[in-house]
Amino acid sequence: MLHGKLIPAADKTSRRLMIMLHGLGDSIEGYRWWPEAMNLPWLNYLLVNAPDNYYEGYSWFDIDNQPPGVLRSRKLLFSLLDDLRAKNFPADQITLGGFSQGCLMTMDVGLRYPHRLAGLVGISGWIFELEKTVLELSPAARQQRALMTHGIDDPLIPFEKVRQQILQLKAAGINVDWREFPKVHTIHGEIELAVIRDFVRAGYPVAGK
Repeated sequence: MLHGKLIPAADKTSRRLMIMLHGLGDSIEGYRWWPEAMNLPWLNYLLVNAPDNYYEGYSWFDIDNQPPGVLRSRKLLFSLLDDLRAKNFPADQITLGGFSQGCLMTMDVGLRYPHRLAGLVGISGWIFELEKTVLELSPAARQQRALMTHGIDDPLIPFEKVRQQILQLKAAGINVDWREFPKVHTIHGEIELAVIRDFVRAGYPVAGK
């Protein structure tokens, strides 16, 4: 079971939710600023710790041996989404997002999960085993809304490799909005946050008015 921290919406009746998955070595603590920065008060937020200890933080998978950890984390995130649905957070009211490793898990899970989500937000990450992912797309995958952002100067995850992956996803019929920023392996301040905010808001047309 994954450990998460729910930060409730100002509207206590809201069932709209954004899940944020951190990157390698980070934790819930690294994203406590996120709800305020997003400035969508009708949205609940669930910050989630990855399952493996990694120095002072956590990891979703071993970067040198990715498959076992990715498969295990995928199952844990599927279970988390199923549990949230059982707690009256409908799948189509949940936005799943993440940074770096969290981006990889967002896309990996979101394209395989059998229910359509409100949106997928992947920041500065990549697609795990792209060809296999395309073969394992859920029936809902081509109905998912996805946003992926990346820095043209990212020294950790090469920009061009990820851009080519996005082209392949689009060719497979995935509705992914690709945005490039003059950044390294980070979030490009309010400029990028504004793009993410607009994308998230568009997934909740009534609340977003």
